[in-house]
This record gives sequence, structure tokens and C-alpha cells, in this order.
Amino acid sequence: MPELNNIIHEYLKVVANMKEYVAEQLELGFLESTAPFGKMTMEELRAEAIACTRCELHKTRQNVVFGEGDENADLVFIGEAPGSEEDQQGRPFVGTAGQLLTKIIEAMKFTREEVYIANVLKCRPPNNRDPSPNEINHCKPFLTRQLGIIKPKVICALGAHAAHALINSNEGITRMRGRFYLYNGIKVMPTFHPAYLLRNESAKRPVWTDAQKIMAELGKL
Repeated sequence: MPELNNIIHEYLKVVANMKEYVAEQLELGFLESTAPFGKMTMEELRAEAIACTRCELHKTRQNVVFGEGDENADLVFIGEAPGSEEDQQGRPFVGTAGQLLTKIIEAMKFTREEVYIANVLKCRPPNNRDPSPNEINHCKPFLTRQLGIIKPKVICALGAHAAHALINSNEGITRMRGRFYLYNGIKVMPTFHPAYLLRNESAKRPVWTDAQKIMAELGKL
């Protein structure tokens, strides 16, 4: 009987968590799609993001910056939000920081086409300010679904905002970087954002150390 009670208890926990998740998705409007829940394609999700008006950023954006790359990638890079160049082109990491990220990806023996690149926010905050908690809460379900479709082996979280969106931690990026965390069973390596490297040359070495750890981890998986 104790074993049966434990099984029932765990089952009820799962049901409660699912109800909470579905309620959250309904509140955010993510169950309005005509596609069956959990079976949405990346293009259908992109279409929802392009039409999104759930926060005030839709009023100031030029383009939704959804993400790009291999939808079956083993490695995903996640930043915090689009910048000016990204907002104009509708593509992630195409400005100066994006050029540096491309060099990092190539040094890891990948191309941009072989990985997936996205941001927590799909719209640019005015004046490149930090994302607000409300904006993250409204936009994060897009990222959650993207990662659910891709099912990567490793995520590289670029900067504190990206790391905090994936990991239950309030530590600064300096303390978080260099070690793996878990997000829904996926290994996450937080590291410095490429924009930070442009201002702090000395941070390039630890980022390369983090990149080597990711490469080693991918080699084991």
C-alpha cells in the first residue's frame, strides 16, 4: 500500500503541474492556435510570434526576430533580446556582437546554419534597455516551444537575462558561467554575452573556455 500511495501522490503532482502549465498557456493566449497543442511546427510558431501583441513591444518593433538555424540542431545559442540591426533585419545576432558570435561558432567548428540562434525576447526593447520581467513572462513561451521543437543537446545562454530565463538562479553571470545547469533535461552553459566581450577584451578567454566545455559535452552525447 505505501508504494501505491506514493504512485498516486506522484501522479497527482504531475496532473497539478500540467493544469498549472495549461492555465498559464491559456492566460498568455498560447492555446488559441488551430494546431493541436504540442504539435505546432516551427513555421506555425513563427506566424504566432509575428502576429503577437501580448506586450507593449509590438508597438515599437520594426520586425519580430524569431530565430534561425537548424531546427534539429544539437546546439542552441540564446541571447536576451534583439538590438537595432536585428530589429531592422528580422534576424538574430547580425550586428557587431552577432559578428563576434559567428566567429565563436566557427571556432567551435560549426556554421550558423548548423546551430540554432534565438533570443528570449522576440522584439527589441526601446533604446536596447534590459527586458522587463513582464516582457520575459509574455515572450518566454515562444522560446519554450522553440526548444521543445528543436530538442537540442546543449544550450549556450548568452548573458545573465538569458541564463535566468532558463535556470532558477539569481546569481550573476560571472558566478554562473563555466558550469553546466539543466533546463528540462538539457545541459545549459551560461557565458558572457558577445556584446560584453566587445567592451571587455579579457572576457574572451573565459568564453572560449566555456565553448570548449560545450564542445567536449557534445562529443560525449
